[in-house]
Amino acid sequence: MSRPLLFLDVDGPLNPWAAKPERRPEGYTTVRVALHPGRPLRVWLNPSHGPALLALDYDLCWATTWMDAANRWIAPVVGLPELPYVDFGEALFAFRPDGVHWKTEAIVRYAEGRPFAWVDDEQGPADEEFVAAAHPAPALLHHVSPRLGLREEDFAALAEFAAAMRA
Repeated sequence: MSRPLLFLDVDGPLNPWAAKPERRPEGYTTVRVALHPGRPLRVWLNPSHGPALLALDYDLCWATTWMDAANRWIAPVVGLPELPYVDFGEALFAFRPDGVHWKTEAIVRYAEGRPFAWVDDEQGPADEEFVAAAHPAPALLHHVSPRLGLREEDFAALAEFAAAMRA
């Protein structure tokens, strides 16, 4: 049996963008990213996150608006190798009147029936319902506070879910 997928959002779980703007969280480093012309984006990243994510029993995949840019700007700082990513294409930021997040359907399609966990700061009850109805395998939609980023208890919840897939 293959390992479950772990879909990683950047802004929120890896970059606690909602933390106090004048105070970088402990353990984080500041990166200035020039994704678009104009003012660079300030990103806070914790170099311990990569090894902690790699130690989990998952196949990692980006599920972020950064898409492939996460491999250039985020992965090297946190210590991750180049990862596959969900290409959201035209769904990027598309409004859904049913309240389902614009990422959810693409993530379910990408998973192709494999168990998965998804760490993000934007999922809600409509996403849980959509995944339960559209995805035949177990799934964990794990909310991460955008003020705090990934913490020990988040890694513990992810490890527990992966272990349950092996049981």
